[in-house]
Amino acid sequence: MQIILLEKIGGLGNLGDVVTVKNGYARNFLIPSGKAKRATEANMKEFEARRAELEAKQAEILADAKARQEKLNGQTITIAQKAGVDGRLFGSVTNADIAAAVVAVGIQAAKSNVRLPDGPLKAVGEYEVEVALHTDAVATVTVAVVAAAE
Repeated sequence: MQIILLEKIGGLGNLGDVVTVKNGYARNFLIPSGKAKRATEANMKEFEARRAELEAKQAEILADAKARQEKLNGQTITIAQKAGVDGRLFGSVTNADIAAAVVAVGIQAAKSNVRLPDGPLKAVGEYEVEVALHTDAVATVTVAVVAAAE
């Protein structure tokens, strides 16, 4: 299906690009979430009429993400979890736990923004974690997992 992107999407394209994607991806995700429209003649004309407005909105979103990235970059976030004597956690530290800790610091982030390429953290220690606030604004934070005091 041919679609017009209404914002930058990593791995797909930039604002205004006309790309071909699978029908289900367009119908079930991109179009309902407002990230794209079908590439019809009417939608192309409407997009060109609104292009400056959409570009300004995307620039504002990127500027906000860059500001949050500056605040977050290099910070150490401490998360306490129950752990055994050998340092292994009884549970694990997931992206939701890290996102909640980032929000507690005062920076807006969702659990889908936290990237854990090796899966949840299952041991006490310090880990480098990426928080993707925007496709062009990725902050690196240190997550210190400590044993909770009982």
